[in-house]
Amino acid sequence: MTEHTKNSTLVYSTETGRICPVCARALEGCQCTKGKQPVNRDRRDGRVKISHETKGRRGKGVTLVTGLAENNEGLKALARKLKKRCGTGGTVKGGTIEIQGDQREILKAELKSLGKI
Repeated sequence: MTEHTKNSTLVYSTETGRICPVCARALEGCQCTKGKQPVNRDRRDGRVKISHETKGRRGKGVTLVTGLAENNEGLKALARKLKKRCGTGGTVKGGTIEIQGDQREILKAELKSLGKI
C-alpha cells in the first residue's frame, strides 16, 4: 500500500479493487450511501424508446431507437428495414439503432406494424 497525503485519495488498490472515496473501503464492503454506484439499466430492457438527438453531431439530427430486445444481428436486420422505409442512412451502435434525420413518426408506425412496440 502507498502512503496517503492530505490532498490525495486512493481510488483503486490491486489488493481489493475499487475504493469508496468516502469511507476508503472496498466498494463491495462499502457501508456509506455516497460510495454506492447507481444501478445501470440494460439498454435492451424491452421498453422501446424513440428519441431525436443532435448533441455531439455538429447539428445533424438522428433518431435513436433503444430498448429493443434483439441480438446484434437482429438489430442490424431491423435497422436495414427501418433505413429502407425512411429512405435514409443509419447504423447500429451499442444496442441502439440510429437513423439519420427526424424520423420519429415513421419509425413509430413501422415498429408498431412489425409488432416491436
